[in-house]
Amino acid sequence: MILKGSFIIKEKGIIKDPNDIDWVYYWKKSLENKKDKNKDWNKFAGTFKINAKRDDYHDILFSKLILDENDSLLDLGCGEGTITIPLSKKVKSVTGLDSAEKMLEILNKRAKEENIQNINTILSDIEDISLESLGHYDVVVASRSLNGILPIDETLLKINEIANKYVFITFFGPENWKIEKDFKKYIKKDEQSFPEYNYLFNILFNMGIYPNIERLDIKNYREYDSIEEAMDNGKFRPELLNDDEKEKLKEFLKKILKKDNKTGKLYNENDKADWILIWWKK
Repeated sequence: MILKGSFIIKEKGIIKDPNDIDWVYYWKKSLENKKDKNKDWNKFAGTFKINAKRDDYHDILFSKLILDENDSLLDLGCGEGTITIPLSKKVKSVTGLDSAEKMLEILNKRAKEENIQNINTILSDIEDISLESLGHYDVVVASRSLNGILPIDETLLKINEIANKYVFITFFGPENWKIEKDFKKYIKKDEQSFPEYNYLFNILFNMGIYPNIERLDIKNYREYDSIEEAMDNGKFRPELLNDDEKEKLKEFLKKILKKDNKTGKLYNENDKADWILIWWKK
């Protein structure tokens, strides 16, 4: 298939029904040339909590989840427990699943320190989950963890199978990468973006799952103590930049970041998370 104006053309003709669009195909095409879709999350384990808590995302997400104190919950891509730990206090049990061993080590250590006994952890890629290996959970949460998954339709089917009551997924919103895209323009580097949330909605729709969609109203922009901290917060992927690009990133941030005279923190109003909540009831 190729895009041509407002028509999508197949080898054997024009698609007249939008429901015939192969959204899974376009999802995979979007990720094909995405060089930074796979991170070694073990490298980020020590600083992930700090970077993850730079705004009010978690508080807003928690206010949207439909939970019961007797629920079992599966947290996909749990990291070091930024979501898992607070949710363990709202439900009967939580299982955190992640592909990074060091993330799970930190999560288990935090749970032990806080004497939390209703958390289990599983070391696994999200793509490898199955009903046979995990069993059923009342609620499945995939917080910011499905953006780079290639077998997306298969993974969504398995998530839907596992959930008894609800599935909650958060996904990149259209303005999530504002200053990152500005930086790519600044260094004249054109890179493929992650698929947008409408791909995920349409894939679900074509699977016979009709989800609710809500944009999370993130109010806080990110703040930093230094230029170096702003460079190393996970968004710009400095490990993928050459030395010249790293210098340009430092130069770019010096130009766009302002200093709050009261707090001494560096910030930019456009450096703000944008997340879409996609959820459905079984």
